[in-house]
Amino acid sequence: MTFQSLGLSEPVLKALEQKNYGAPTPIQSQAIPTLLDGRDLLGIAQTGTGKTAAFMLPSIDRLVAANRPPMPGSCRMLVLAPTRELASQIADSARAYARFARLSVACVFGGTPIGRNRRAMQPGVDILVATPGRLMDLIDQRIVRLDGLDIFVLDEADQMLDLGFIHTLKRIVRLLPKKRQSLFFSATMPKSIRELADAFLTNPAEVSVKPAASTAERVSQQVTFVNQAEKQALLTIQLRDPAIDRALVFTRTKHGADRVVRLLAGNGIQANAIHGNKSQPAREKALAAFRSGQVPILVATDIAARGIDVSGVSHVFNFELPNVPEQYVHRIGRTARAGAEGIAVSFCADDERSYLRDIEKLIRQKVEVVPLPAGFMIEAEKVKNSRVAVRPERDEMPRHRGHGDRGGRGEYRGYGDRNEGARRPDRGPRRPDHRGGSPRDAHMPRRDGAGFDPLGAARPERNEEGRTPARHPRPAQRYHAQPAGARREGPHGEQRPRREGPADHRGPRREGGPRREGGNGQRGPRHHGNRPQRRPEAR
Repeated sequence: MTFQSLGLSEPVLKALEQKNYGAPTPIQSQAIPTLLDGRDLLGIAQTGTGKTAAFMLPSIDRLVAANRPPMPGSCRMLVLAPTRELASQIADSARAYARFARLSVACVFGGTPIGRNRRAMQPGVDILVATPGRLMDLIDQRIVRLDGLDIFVLDEADQMLDLGFIHTLKRIVRLLPKKRQSLFFSATMPKSIRELADAFLTNPAEVSVKPAASTAERVSQQVTFVNQAEKQALLTIQLRDPAIDRALVFTRTKHGADRVVRLLAGNGIQANAIHGNKSQPAREKALAAFRSGQVPILVATDIAARGIDVSGVSHVFNFELPNVPEQYVHRIGRTARAGAEGIAVSFCADDERSYLRDIEKLIRQKVEVVPLPAGFMIEAEKVKNSRVAVRPERDEMPRHRGHGDRGGRGEYRGYGDRNEGARRPDRGPRRPDHRGGSPRDAHMPRRDGAGFDPLGAARPERNEEGRTPARHPRPAQRYHAQPAGARREGPHGEQRPRREGPADHRGPRREGGPRREGGNGQRGPRHHGNRPQRRPEAR
C-alpha cells in the first residue's frame, strides 16, 4: 500500500516525497481513509508508529478542501499535547506536511512570552498546537476563540489524565462547537480514557494496530538487579561502552535527574538533564544538543518521555523503574523508532521488585535478567575514587525559601566542616581557627572575650580563677538609691538635680477631681506629665 492509494491530495504527497516517506504504517493506513470521510476516531497505537502523520495528513486535506480562511484570533484545527516537547514536535511535523498547502501553523505552550502568542494568534491560524494550561490562559485573556473550530485532536490522552488536565479538558471541550470532527490518539487505553472518549466523541471509529501497552518488537529488554547505592557506578560503567551511540536515561524525580548528570560529569561523562524545573530555553538547548549528537546522553523524567522523538537512540536506561507500569512502555518506545533496533536496560533495586512485576504483567512477557558485569565491585570502587566534585548549574540549584528567583545559596548552608577549614562552593576557604560567621569577620574578637589574631596567634592565658579575661569589663555601678531631693550623678560624672514632685512617674494629676472611670469600672486613659487636657465642652 502507498500514500497515493489512500486518497491524499497532491500538495500532501509532494511534502511526503520530500521527507522520503515510503509505505504508510499500519496506524496510518487504517486511520487516513476514515478521517478523510469526516468521522470521529479513537486511535490506539504504541509510541513511534506514526500517529502524528496519521491524523495530520488527512486533516490538512480537509482544511484545504474547505478553503475557508480563519477568523482573527481563532483556529480551524486544534491539537492538544501534554508536554512542551511533544507540542513543538507536532508543530514541526505540521509545518513540514503543510508546506505546499499554504496553511499557517502556530504553537503555544508555557515558558514562552505570552505577548508572542498574542501576536501569532491575532490574524488567526489554520492549525494551532497547544498545551492545555497555556491555551486556557489565552482563552481567559480573550486572545483565542474556539467557535470557528473544524477539527479537534487530543494526542496522548492517557498522559493528559495522568498530569491532571481532566478539568481543563472539560472546560476546553465546552467551548468547542457542536459540529466538529474529534480525534483521540493514545498509546494505552485505560478505563478512564474509554469513558472520556465516550463523552467527547460521536459514533467514533476505533483503530487499534497493537494490543494496549505492548512494547516494540525490535527492543531488546534487559533488567539487572543492583543495590540502590551502586546504580550510579553501574550506569557509569555501561555508558563507557563504545557501542552506545545515543542514550536516554530515565529517573523518577527532577532532582534525581540533576544528581545523575552531576555524578556522570564527575566521572568525565558529559550529559544534560531535561525536566519540568528547567527553563524553556534550557530544555530546548539540551534537546538540540542531544539531537545533533553533541551531547549523546540525555537524562529525563517521565514527563518528557513522550516528547523526545530523536532518531538514532540506541539505548534506553531505566535508572529507576517507574511506579506507573504504563510509563515503562513510553520510556522504551524512545528507541527502535522507524524500523531500527534498540536496547532497553533497567536497574532494579530490592524495593523496586514490585514495580517490575507490574510491568511484566502489563506487557505480558518476562524481561531478561542480566547479571552484574564481572569484576563489578572493583570497577565500582574505581569509579567512586575517580569522581571529582562538580558544582551544579544555576538552573539545578534549589531556590532558597523567601528569596524569589535568587536561588542556590540555601543548599550550601552548613556545607562541609566549618571548624576544619572546609571549602564551600559559595564562599571560599574557611580559616581553621575561626568559629562561625564568614571570613570577612575574621578580625572580630571571639564571643568568649579572647582577642582573635588573623595570623593564628595563641589564645591568651587564663586568670587565676581559670577564666578568660572579659573583652569589655563591666562598669561599676554608678547609680544608687538616694533620698528624695538629693542630687544624682550622671553617666559622665556630672551632677543632675533630682526631679521634685510625687513619686508617681506619671506626674501630678490634673485639677478637677479623680480620674474618669470607664463603663466597666476601669480607669480611663492615662495622662502623662503636666500636659494640659481638653475639657469636654471644648470638643
